[in-house]
Formats: sequence, structure tokens, C-alpha cells
Amino acid sequence: MRRLFFGLSLSLVLGAQGPKAPITIALDATDAPRHILHAKLNIPAKAGPLTLLYPQWIPGEHGPTGPITDLVNLHIQANGKALTWRRDLVDMYAIHLDVPPDAKAVEVNLDFLSPIATGGFSAGSSVSEKLAVLSWNQVLLYPKGAQSDDIRYEASLKLPDGWAFGTALEEASRTGSSFTFKPVSLTTLVDSPILAGAHFKQVDLGISMGRAHHLDLAADSAEALAMSPETLQHYKNLITESGELFGARHYNHYDFLYTLSDNVAHFGLEHHESSDDRTAERSLMDPSLLKTSSGLLPHEMVHSWNGKFRRPSGLATGNFDAPMKGDLLWVYEGLTQYLGSVLTARSGLWTTQDYRDDLAIIAAALDTETGRTWRPLQDTCDEAQILYSAPGAWYSLRRGVDFYPEGQLIWLDVDTTLRELTKNKKSLDDFCKSFYGAPSGSPLVKPYAFEDVVTALNQVAPNDWAAFLRRRLDAKDAHAPLGGVERGGWKLAYTEEPTEMWKARETNNKNVDVSYSLGLYLSAEGAVNDVLTGSPAFKAGMLPGMKLLAVNGRKWSTDGIHQALKDSKTSTAPMEFITEKGSFVKVFKVDYHGGERYPRLVRVEGTPDRLSEILAAKIQK
Repeated sequence: MRRLFFGLSLSLVLGAQGPKAPITIALDATDAPRHILHAKLNIPAKAGPLTLLYPQWIPGEHGPTGPITDLVNLHIQANGKALTWRRDLVDMYAIHLDVPPDAKAVEVNLDFLSPIATGGFSAGSSVSEKLAVLSWNQVLLYPKGAQSDDIRYEASLKLPDGWAFGTALEEASRTGSSFTFKPVSLTTLVDSPILAGAHFKQVDLGISMGRAHHLDLAADSAEALAMSPETLQHYKNLITESGELFGARHYNHYDFLYTLSDNVAHFGLEHHESSDDRTAERSLMDPSLLKTSSGLLPHEMVHSWNGKFRRPSGLATGNFDAPMKGDLLWVYEGLTQYLGSVLTARSGLWTTQDYRDDLAIIAAALDTETGRTWRPLQDTCDEAQILYSAPGAWYSLRRGVDFYPEGQLIWLDVDTTLRELTKNKKSLDDFCKSFYGAPSGSPLVKPYAFEDVVTALNQVAPNDWAAFLRRRLDAKDAHAPLGGVERGGWKLAYTEEPTEMWKARETNNKNVDVSYSLGLYLSAEGAVNDVLTGSPAFKAGMLPGMKLLAVNGRKWSTDGIHQALKDSKTSTAPMEFITEKGSFVKVFKVDYHGGERYPRLVRVEGTPDRLSEILAAKIQK
């Protein structure tokens, strides 16, 4: 049995009640275009009390995100007779029932309503008329008391006629549009979503270290599946560059499950042998969308090593009902953010200029957060399960899941320090090979603690790494940790012309970001989504939730606000904004005369350009 967690055996935990045969689950996805999934389970059981659990803590989502409110039509029976069940009054994810004396199993029928709204993570919209991302944790129950490694499931799937699919699960048989998979543990089943659709294509990315890699694409149109030869080569480069970085692979094969749709939630979720990646329908066709989405697949693939294979002990709980602890998310997500962005550049999905422009956006955002003076980065990790759903308004004061971008800055700091200490003989690549590398093998979890990270860094280059890291994690400094940027040979600056990455983000997000001039983050329609605390707009009294009706006496337009900013440099009068909020209309005068202002990195002459060295491809293309 392949073990992904380390726990007691099923027989020791459940005793006589533990299921001897696999639990069977039949998922009928023929109604997926209507946002309804049907599932039928047969759970071996013996007479007496039985508690069934719905998965609550979903790996990679770092919180109790199991979408139990969308579980409906729950019916449980034994020997053809309906059983009475009741939800636990404290644990809403637990269902209690009594198994009758003559029963050897309980049969569970349930439906799952896939949400319509496109926000959120895997609990958000996952289907459209033409495709579906099927997450097994949403359509199953499991017996309480066992480690998820020790419960076996035998799964089958029925799809709409004509649909094809991709998954890390190994197929056992098929008949028409019905498929069965080889039995796996509950851990592996939940770790193996399915991407299916009417417009589906599997692309071979090559074999590396004996492992096959595929890009499984499903889209809302056949046209959206098209990919340029150049982009395909970049994804193939990603496979070879990731192998060079880590020196080993901890999976038997790997599938990118890439959804191209404007009708599903957009995000990425990591798995051992696959990743659930979702972006806009035209992401492979539109250069602007391709630029802003290119970092997603490299990030999620890095998680196969950092997050799935090596996992913080507080996140390696061994089940889906045990709360997780996110104190090391600055490694889990922060290092992944750093390595994923580096691989995006090394593979050619980004140019080095794209990388620097992206890094400038990150550095500027973190450097202007007033919340830094009260909330250290460590607290954003500790409170992650709440911060993922925090409002976007007043972000600079609140801070959110900053362990992603600030973790990237910290690990850039680590990488450039390693290179400086060893005179470029060692780098973070060496840490990756020792901490995440050989030997290659099948999926498993190898937990770690803070001390393990420090020890591994010291093996690359002796230093007081514990103090180095804790200073950055526990600091309440007004400015971001930009030491890695500067040691890399660059510095943060502001210019009147936005970078191409900035323009692409504004276009794709349909916003107007004048954060570093006025302090406003606006929609294309003039809605004030956020106000940077301490900015000119903030000092004038403006706040999120308003809508701009006019700027300097002219009706709102995106061109108008840019022109008003240009005019501010030669005007002594304050800028005037007419706003509405609810039933109130108000005029604000903002005393600003600095013109347009956008972040970018500029070279520090006379210093080593370590950043360019970091981004250079390691394998000749």
C-alpha cells in the first residue's frame, strides 16, 4: 500500500468496525453542465454506532474549506431500508447513525451542487456547459477514526457522452462514457481530481527521470485549446528545468489539469501527481493573458516537491478532519512562489524583464503596507485559514496572505546571501537538491520543522540562519525586506510609464491602479475597491466602496483620470473628485502634484547582477 501519511493502521483505530473491503464510490457527472453531481457510495460497516465525516480541511487550501453547504439529497440505507441519521451539534461535518444488526454495509446517496459564482477556490464554480473539474472530496463521506491512508476507495465515473478526461488516477476499465479506476487510498483519491470536457486535448511534455508528463487541456471552445509551438516548448522546458533544480521526482507520472474557462473559479491547487490549474478561456491565445498567467503551472508543479513531498508537520495531519497549523506557510507557499517564478523565467514562459517587472509590483505593494507596523509576516501565516477569506478593502492596513509575495522576497534574500557567502559556488539550488531531492520515488510525505530548514541551509553555507529568518518573520518594519533585490544588483524605483506587466495586469483585471500616486485601486467603471492608507486619497478622506462620478469636472473615464494625473504636475490646485456611496454624493479635494507613478526595478551599476544569474536557464535549449 502506498502511504502518503504516517499513522496507526486501520484495524488498530477502528477495531472490528473497520471496513475490510474497499469503499466503492460511483460518481455520475452527466448533470455537470447543470452544476449537479450525483454520487453513490457503499461503505462496509458492522452493527452499532457509525460516524461518517465529510472532508473539511482540504490539503493545499490551508483552511476548513470543505463545501458541506453544497451537499444535498443525503440518503443512507442498509439492506434496502432507510436509516435515520443526525448531524453532530458541534462538528457540522460529522453524521451519526446506527448500523442495524444484520447489515454488512451502508449505502449512501448524495448530490453536490457545484456553485455558480466564479470566486473562491475548489469550492467555487468548477463546471460549465462544456467542462468540469471534479474534486472527489466534494462527493464522499468516510468513517471517522481512521487515517486517510488506511481507507481504500474503488472509484468509478460516468461522463456526458463525448467528453474526455485527464487525471492522475490509473484507469482500470471503460465502457462507453463510464470508467472505473484502480483502488487507491482516500488520501490518493482526494489528491487526484479529474478534468473532463467536450473540448479536451492531452499534450505530451516528455519523459524525464523515467516519469511521463502531460498537459491535459479542457476549454469552453475548441479554439481555446490552440497553443503556439513556442509556448509548448516553454512547457517542455519547465519539465527539464524542474528536474535540474530538484534532482529527483517524487511521483510516478505528472499531469497538469489545465482548465481554460471564464465560467469557473481561477486559481491553482497542488497535488502529488497533478495540479488543478484554472485560468481565462483565451489564456493560451491572448499575449496579455499568457503573460499574467504563465507563473501558475510552474508554481503548482513546484508544490509536488515543496508542499506535497516535503510538508510542514503542522500541515501533515493524516486526515481531513484534523485542524492544520500554517506557521510554516512562508516555506510552503513563499518558497514555492519564489521557485515557481524562477522556473517561469528559466523555462522561457517569462523573459527576465517580465520577472523583474513582476517582482517590482510585489516589492512596491509590500513596501507600502502600513499594516507591516503592527502585524509581522509570521502572523499572516498563523492566521492564514481566516485571511484567505478576508475582505480586500483596506488591504494595506489589514495585510492578507502576504506569506506568498513576502515569502518570495525572503527566499530571494536567502538565495543571494548564499551566493554572496560562497562567492557564487553555492545557491538555493543546492538547498533544493538536498532538501527535496534524491532518491526519486512514488508519492509520500516527509514532514519537516523550522529547525530542519535551518539545518539544511547551514549544510549549504554556515550562517546564523535561524536568526536571519526570524528577523524577517517577526519584524514590524515599515518597509519590506528588499535586501535580496538589492543584493541581486537591482533596486525598486518609480517612473511615470507603467511596465508591460503592469499594463497586462490592468487590462486582464479590468482595473485602474493608481496606488502609488493617488493611493486608489479602481475598477474600470470607477468603483473604489481600495484606498492605500497614508496616501493622498486617504488623507483627503476617501474610502473603499465609493464610486467616482467625475474627476476635475469631467465625467469619469479611465483616460480622464490618467490625464488628470499628468496635469497634476503643472497645477497648483488640488485634484477634485465627485463621488457617490449609497445615497450620498460627496466632493473630495486631493492635494497631489506628483503625476503618474509606477514601480519598476532599475539596475544598480557596479554591483553583481545576481538576479540575472538566478534566472538563467540551467539546460541549454
